[in-house]
Order: sequence, then C-alpha cells, then structure tokens
Amino acid sequence: MVLLLAALAIAAADMTATSGLPEREPAAVGMSSTRLSTIDRVVQRGVDAGGYPGASVVVGRKGYSVWSRGFGSLDWSGRTRVTSRESIYDLASLTKVVATTTAIMVLYDAGKVDIDAPVSRYLPDFSGGLRDQVTVRHLLTHRAGLPAGRELWRIAKTPAEARAAVLASPIQCAPGNCYEYSDLGADLLGFVAEAASGQTLDAFLARSVFAKLGMTDTHFRPDAMASVRTAPTEIAPPRGYPLRGEVHDENAYALGGVAGHAGLFSTAEDLSVFAQMLLDGGVYNGVRVVSDSAVALFTKRAAGHRALGWDTCDGGAGCGQYMSERAFGHTGFTGTSLWIDPDRQMFVILLTNRVHAARARRPSKVIADVRNDLADAAVLAVMDDPTGVMAMPVSFRADRAQDWNRPLRSSRASSVASRRRAAAARRASGKRAAATRTTAKKTTSKKSRVKSAASTSSASKSSASATKKKTPVKKAVVKKTTRRKR
Repeated sequence: MVLLLAALAIAAADMTATSGLPEREPAAVGMSSTRLSTIDRVVQRGVDAGGYPGASVVVGRKGYSVWSRGFGSLDWSGRTRVTSRESIYDLASLTKVVATTTAIMVLYDAGKVDIDAPVSRYLPDFSGGLRDQVTVRHLLTHRAGLPAGRELWRIAKTPAEARAAVLASPIQCAPGNCYEYSDLGADLLGFVAEAASGQTLDAFLARSVFAKLGMTDTHFRPDAMASVRTAPTEIAPPRGYPLRGEVHDENAYALGGVAGHAGLFSTAEDLSVFAQMLLDGGVYNGVRVVSDSAVALFTKRAAGHRALGWDTCDGGAGCGQYMSERAFGHTGFTGTSLWIDPDRQMFVILLTNRVHAARARRPSKVIADVRNDLADAAVLAVMDDPTGVMAMPVSFRADRAQDWNRPLRSSRASSVASRRRAAAARRASGKRAAATRTTAKKTTSKKSRVKSAASTSSASKSSASATKKKTPVKKAVVKKTTRRKR
C-alpha cells in the first residue's frame, strides 16, 4: 500500500509540480563546474557523518538553475532517495520569510498594512501598556521587546487558546530598544496578515503567492499524498508519535499547523522559483507578486544585521564568508536555509531534516558547517566577478569536521568501551592503592617491630652495661672474701 501511494505521489508530482527554473551549464552563467562540485563533497560528508539522512540543494544564477542535486535518502532506511524536485521538507523558520514576510509585503503593496503602524491597529486584543508602542516594523526586525517564545503546547489545549496566549505575551523592554529573535513576533505578523487580508494565512498565500509562481509543492499541512514524499522529522516528540508531513515545531502545531513562525513545507525547486522572483524584483515569468520597491525595502538592513523579516549576511549566519553585503536570507531549525546574493545574481538553497534521529553527536555543528561551505563553494565558483576570481581554500569546514564527532552508534559503542576501560582502570587503581596501603601497613608494622626491638635491645644493652659496671665491684668483694676465707 505504501509503495502504491509513493508511486501515485511521484506520478502526481510529474504531472503537477512546477518545472522549476530552466537549467544551464555553469559555464553559461559564468561559473565553474569544477568548483561547484565541491558542493557534492561537503554535503555528502554531512550525510556520511550522520548529521542528516539526506539533503536537497539548488544553486541558481542569472535566472537559471546551475546545480540541482539530491543527496542520501528521506530517512535512514535508505529506501527513498532525495531529489531536488520531488522531496518535500519541513522549512521551519524559513516560514518566517517565504510565507509570513511575503504576505506582509503583498499587503504593504496593496496599502492594507502600514509597517510603521501600531500592531494594535490590526489586532485590538494586542493592546495596553507597552503593547501600544509595538509597530509592525518592530515585529519584522525582532525589536518588539517580546520574549523568544512561549511553550504554547504546554499551556494551550486548542489553537484558539494558543492564539490568545500569543496575544497576551509580555513585552520585556521598551519596543525598539532591544533585540530578541522571537517566534512570537512572527506569529503576530501572521495574525496581522490574516486581519488585513480577511483570510487565513495559508489561504491568502496559496492564492496571492504560491499559485502565481507555480509552487504546487509548497503548503502548510501537506495532504497524505504529499506526505509520502516528505522527509520525516522527530521520531519521539511530545506528541507521542513519529512526525512525517506534520509540522515539527510544537508551538506551530499548537496553533493548528499554520503559524507565522513555522509550518510551511516545500521543495528545493519550488524555493528556487521563489528566490528568482525576488532577484527579479518581485516578478517571475511575467507575473508580478510584489513590487520591486517592496523587495528593495524589505531585504535591506533596517536594524543591526536584520532586514524586514529577513536576515542579512553578517558572517556566521549560514551564508559563509564571501557573499556580498547586500545578501539576505534565513535559516530553519530543521536544517534548512535560503540565501540570496543580488550583487552576484545568485541564490543557494539547502534543505535537510537534521532533526530526524541524527547519528552525529552534534548535528547542529554539522549543519552549520555544511551551510557555510555550500554558500562559500557557490560564491567561489563565480568566475566573472568584477573583483576577480577568488582562491579556493585548501580545505572546507566539512573536510575538517571539527567537533562533529563520530556517528552516534559508534560513539555509543565507543562510550561503552570507554566506560569499561575506565572501570577496569579504577579497579586496577583500587587494587594498587590497596596493595600500597597493605605494603605501607607492613612497613609500618615492621618499623614498629624494629623500633621496639631496637628499644628492647637498647634497654638490654643499658642494663648489661650497668651490670657490667657493677660486676667488678662485686667480684672485688668476692675476691676479698675469698682471700679472707683462705
């Protein structure tokens, strides 16, 4: 039955999925295929190290897809190979930009959302005290004073209760005065989009963005057919059952699976169309989604390293060290990332499910290194940059695999062996210590006996000496007596 569903799903994908961007050889867009092949090595190293069972990658430049690859499998069984076209991944926090920020951009263009207006204009329940000072812009730049998150899944029994908890979130500092990356802010932005559009967030995006771009594999709450092609995530979540085709984030699940901070699923090829739309100033295949002015406004730095909704490449954010200052993007907790460099007219997409029973001891370190390596390899493959061709490093982060450790099973076996060796060493050490104590006692006892013997001998000698000194006197007496007797 499962195989039949898989076959039907793949057939459906062949008929309905977007074809993605047109493909070109790297040389046709000023890139080196030899240098791009580094991507295959570093991404595969992540699979081999147990950081994730599979990965989907697309690198695009100048309107074309130049490096589209699938690595490994959807799960550790190895039964379903990953492809960049068909494999669907939980995007996690990429939802914040691909879905929520884009919805705000569309509504901004339509004059339905003023980013400098107070949030309470759209959400009257979010009011009172410092809440009245929070603007849409503050939410977009994570400077609303909101905490990073709340455990909605613990305190709410229904999506309505979870929504009420978000609206009641405390403001911890004066809006605009502090930075705190917040899922709650993204959730509020989703509520703003719903209030301004009069539709649910998923319905609004499906009609206003994804359908226009032909992103037919991009959804909240994938159906059963799509779930067959979806990479699984957590195997033992608080929900009590393995997750596949159901949002990984517990708070997004508490909100009904559609949330401003998480819940969107997509393929690398669908995301390549979305990325190209932004590079082309909000239009794709002659269909405009957002204005070029909105793209420029929302993707430039607005406060610190944050743009409006988007993050910017500030080094160490998963975009490597070579992207331009105007590069923007985002990452997702499940092991996803999207980075766009308008100066080089290129983008880099990586989708993984590193939260799926990772076998590496530190999968977060694995995905961080692979993200940066992927971005670096893509930029270093550009051969027509006006600043010149950059030198390739001797080795990449994935080659060094620093702090990745061995796969978890090997580590566990090694740990057992190590514990056994340590126990044996402790036992041996204990035996040596006991032997040392025994020897010490014997030595002490011997010394005591020797000392006692020495004391006795000394006393005897003293007595003998004393006796020896007195004897002549006695003998003299005897002799005198003897002489008298004679």
